[in-house]
Amino acid sequence: MTTTPNTEHALRQEVRDLTDEWLAAGRYTPRSDAWLRSFDAEFSRELGRRHLLGISWPRAYGGRGLGNVARLAVTEELLRAGAPVAAHWMGDRQIGPAILRYGSDRLRDELLPGIVAGEHVFCLGMSEPEAGSDLAAVTTSARRTEGGWVITGRKTWTSHAHHATHAYVLARTSDGERKHQGLSEFIVDMHEPGITVDPIHDLAGQHHFNEVVFTEAFVPADRLLGTEGDGWRQVTEQLSFERGGPERVLSSYVVMRTLLDGQDGGDVPELGDLIARLGALRQLCHDIARALDEGEAPIQAAASLKYLGNLFEREVVEAAFRSRGAGIVSAASAFGDGLLASPAFDIRGGAQDVLLSIIAKQEARA
Repeated sequence: MTTTPNTEHALRQEVRDLTDEWLAAGRYTPRSDAWLRSFDAEFSRELGRRHLLGISWPRAYGGRGLGNVARLAVTEELLRAGAPVAAHWMGDRQIGPAILRYGSDRLRDELLPGIVAGEHVFCLGMSEPEAGSDLAAVTTSARRTEGGWVITGRKTWTSHAHHATHAYVLARTSDGERKHQGLSEFIVDMHEPGITVDPIHDLAGQHHFNEVVFTEAFVPADRLLGTEGDGWRQVTEQLSFERGGPERVLSSYVVMRTLLDGQDGGDVPELGDLIARLGALRQLCHDIARALDEGEAPIQAAASLKYLGNLFEREVVEAAFRSRGAGIVSAASAFGDGLLASPAFDIRGGAQDVLLSIIAKQEARA
């Protein structure tokens, strides 16, 4: 699945035309961290109507069959524009690809067209209150019952669970000698009885995080994703999609743009260094996308990108802070919005010590 320069240019122009159109009409305000904090179901459906979701997927499921390099062109432009993409991001980025890799034909037919259309909203049931970034420590359980499973447990920091139609849930289906064993992945209908969603408000008082409680929530047998008990291997491969994308580099691009345009009104001596690092990180994004197109699971490269990208994103915000000098910061400004988003950069998708551990282990095996 090779993406030609002409195809990439055409895709970028498609996205720019759409975001320019919506901006001109005042239909959204560019935001930092838009892939998590800016939710607009209609914008996602519009992307679906323009065939800009699932473009790396087979045509049989509504995709374009263009590969992950093509998807990178689309996602970079959306993030640069600070567009409201949170409604489709999880489904398009990782749940759809996970279903393509591990889902049954029935699961693919049932769920992929809805993701491509921007109709299905997925949340991620990974983190737990007592587990932190250690996914192997999850205690949420899935117990067999007639016709399927019942899930009991708690998930936290679950973005947009209050909007979600479906949840991906990592749960323990058996106990093994090692805590990595006995984990399985499920796709859960969020409208099932036994699921409650409690809001968690961020520093600005905004609601996009949640805690989700499962109390004997039923999951049909065909919603098991992949092989029972093989969830750890599957989820670590899935995290290549989560950690290896441009959202690990461009979450603070709306702030970066104010520096590039001189809007902050101050001197930014480190701007050249930031531009050079951005170029290197974008190349790493491209390398990861190409590896995914070749059927690889670039776990180490994705962890490296997230680690380096988090440092870069935080330093963009710090550079903007230094350029502004003292003064009151409005939360509604590009800088204020980025500043409020920045505490999460280092945590989501794996804390720094977890990422360094992954990198070190992969090096040891090499």
